[in-house]
Amino acid sequence: MAQSYDAIVVGAGVSGTATAYHLKKGGMKRVLLIDREPGVANGPTRDSAAVVRMHYSEPVLVRMAMESLDMFANMKELLGKDGGFKRKGWFLALPPDMVEAAERNITMQRGLGLKCGLLTERETAEKAPWLNTEGVGGLLYEPDSGYADPVQTTEAFHFAFENLGGESRFRTPCRSLTRDRNRITGIMLDDGPIEAGIVVNAAGPWSKFLAATAELELQLRAVREQDAIWQVRPNRPMPECSFSTAIEAAYCRALGDGRFILGLGYPKPYFDVDPYNYKRTMDDDFRMLAFEKNAKRLPNLEGAKFMSAYAALYDITPDFYPFVGPRAGLEGYADFCGGSGHGFKIAPGLSRHLSQWLLDGRTDDEFADLSYDRIAKGKRFGGLGGNRG
Repeated sequence: MAQSYDAIVVGAGVSGTATAYHLKKGGMKRVLLIDREPGVANGPTRDSAAVVRMHYSEPVLVRMAMESLDMFANMKELLGKDGGFKRKGWFLALPPDMVEAAERNITMQRGLGLKCGLLTERETAEKAPWLNTEGVGGLLYEPDSGYADPVQTTEAFHFAFENLGGESRFRTPCRSLTRDRNRITGIMLDDGPIEAGIVVNAAGPWSKFLAATAELELQLRAVREQDAIWQVRPNRPMPECSFSTAIEAAYCRALGDGRFILGLGYPKPYFDVDPYNYKRTMDDDFRMLAFEKNAKRLPNLEGAKFMSAYAALYDITPDFYPFVGPRAGLEGYADFCGGSGHGFKIAPGLSRHLSQWLLDGRTDDEFADLSYDRIAKGKRFGGLGGNRG
């Protein structure tokens, strides 16, 4: 007789692990978290820059980012372990032609209770003396934002999940979903099937392949994403926070001890790859391009020493907004994938709402729009999403 669980979550990145925790906390008796890797956060979560900010054009993601921030900031009290969150703030340098749209977003965000705004010239000089302001139309500032440790955060959710009696299986590949007509009934492992009341597909860039085993469409791309780490020379003022520039489409995040993650933001080319077989080392042209774009806004990067770099994966949806939720006409299944470069910062909030949806059988209309059903409806999000914000 096959084993049976109330819920099985496939994928132990931050999204899957947080969902397993919230399902268990919400009252599900038997919840299984499964991953082919030896532990949590061994996929894209591990390599996330882990920037925590809330600037989005759609209210639903602002809400999710704000709820996530609250969890990041109070993780020790909520989960029993700290996730390494540092409330250092977040800056976004805007070109003149983006200021008006940013102001509309700020009005909406403030209406939701978010602390944010464009700095005056005097405030910019005081708070961001390291910034080259040439060509900057406005500097957006979120004082409560910052960054976290992606592995530590995921481990905190897993710690709390197991303390509640949740079960984890690592080094255990999920070979397929099992299906009976319009219901997903469980998963298939190497040693046989496991039944489940609900299966959450949180396998990140591999979610598309898992969905296909049950003949489920999932419009998802796996693309390669790179970051480089540089050591700045002593006594050179740099931002202690996370900094993005929409002018050069680049970002910088402090690591401490004079080290910084440098990366490229949207718009940029995306290259589809096989998530089972892709180049994990840096491209030579990326190293200098990311450095030069950041150094244009952060002149004190000049003379910095290159330390290391890596390539990871993004799972990207057609509109750069995640797929979260069950699907109409299909029982026993929910998607949770397509972070599109911003999955980490909203995962705590998304996972809580998804879990509540699965427990209650309903959610609000705004959150329901994140379901994969929006593809069939022709309803796609626009504006600032993914790593575009």
